[in-house]
Amino acid sequence: MYKSIVKPYLFRLQPEEAHHLTFNSLKKMLKLPGGAAVASKLYAVEDPRLERELFGLKFKNPVGLAAGLDKDARLVDELAAFGFGFIEIGTLTPRPQAGNPQPRLFRLPKDESLINRMGFNNEGVEAAVERLRRSKRQVIIGGNIGKNKDTPNEEAEQDYLLGFEALFEVVDYFVVNVSSPNTPNLRALQDKEPLKKLLNSLQERNAGKKAPKPILLKIAPDLTESQLDDIIELVAETGIAGIIATNTTISREGLLTEPGTVEKIGAGGLSGKILRRRSTEVIRYLHSHSGGSFPIIGVGGINSPESALEKLEAGASLIQLYTGFIYEGPGLVKAINKALLEMELK
Repeated sequence: MYKSIVKPYLFRLQPEEAHHLTFNSLKKMLKLPGGAAVASKLYAVEDPRLERELFGLKFKNPVGLAAGLDKDARLVDELAAFGFGFIEIGTLTPRPQAGNPQPRLFRLPKDESLINRMGFNNEGVEAAVERLRRSKRQVIIGGNIGKNKDTPNEEAEQDYLLGFEALFEVVDYFVVNVSSPNTPNLRALQDKEPLKKLLNSLQERNAGKKAPKPILLKIAPDLTESQLDDIIELVAETGIAGIIATNTTISREGLLTEPGTVEKIGAGGLSGKILRRRSTEVIRYLHSHSGGSFPIIGVGGINSPESALEKLEAGASLIQLYTGFIYEGPGLVKAINKALLEMELK
């Protein structure tokens, strides 16, 4: 029903308009008596063979929702009904910010991809904390944290620490986002020394907690092999729990969409099917060159069971959906989990 009825209607709307309409509709539908139960029956796959244990957390299945779709934790309970094993909120910044001017989200249907330059638009970390406190919390929640646009890189560490402290009691793991291309100079924090300093500060704060929580790093797909080697070293040196590979790309290579259309859209991070090969390459490189010494969450170009299994075979322990979920709908979560069970039976 999603691909034949819902998607054609939504794709006639501007992307952000479609996003808000979808969120409002899901909120209303799943609040109806039995609404969440119907969604779970249609899309959730419950089976102990799907469970994964990673960095001290038990995931009911390995298919998660990537950060970006539910930045402000508005729909955590509703999205959980669609069978996700975990949901990542954010990217959240200490203070609310409007993000970049609209339009800032663009579809590339020929490529089953998106370009976004949202710019960490969010209501601020405290608003998300209040929503999570009211949530039923029936799914593992990750908190993706970043810095405010007007915070200089020299002071970025404080923004990440503020996000970490605010979210600590209401999320199960953290993700440090220094790889979005849509906040000026943010990616400079991926350089080895500033990144090491940032991760060590977070780990030091984490170690002071009664029950420390896993901290992961989300990286760009545009890193060179030398930079990926630095990432492997940083994981060992800082003791973080793992890597999320990958964020969106600034590359426009290989697109089927007309060059003039792409040029008119302008700057932004590219996600979707076009990213499938590169994100898998990054996962495979990290896994093989580290000897599988840390967990990897794979994201980028997953739009089918085959592309999901490809990430897992390359070395990912868990996977996340974002653009594929928009193009394929909630049935994708079920299809991937069913494919994983079929593999178990072979």
